[in-house]
Amino acid sequence: MHGMTSINEIQDEIIEEFGLFDQWTDKYEYIIDLGKKMPLIDARYKHGKNLVPGCQSRVWLHAELKNGRVHFSADSDAIITKGIIALLIRVLSGQPPDQIVQADLRFIDQIGLKEHLSSTRSNGLLNMVKKLKSTAGKLGAMH
Repeated sequence: MHGMTSINEIQDEIIEEFGLFDQWTDKYEYIIDLGKKMPLIDARYKHGKNLVPGCQSRVWLHAELKNGRVHFSADSDAIITKGIIALLIRVLSGQPPDQIVQADLRFIDQIGLKEHLSSTRSNGLLNMVKKLKSTAGKLGAMH
């Protein structure tokens, strides 16, 4: 691994960061913060084709393959959702397509994210994961 941080290493970092907060209100603040810091999707990619299906809020996702690695950018019109997609992108962006497709995103359960989301948001989260993986898979298959 040429100095690349692996998906699992990044997940461990996130689990550690969330471990610093006792209260879920603080964890939400942190998620919202991550969303605010996320590099935003270029406006020209904010169109219907890039919308993640099955999310109650609108989430746009763009991906491109550079040097055999998939780079994601995204945006959402809901602050929590934007933070969640920022977390997912932090874990998966810059990784090879096959690693993204096979990734076991255990951090989601380990930080207790699913239990603390409403069921619609939780479904949205699963749909975001699906979309990230399927997009990476398609890019990988094209090369």
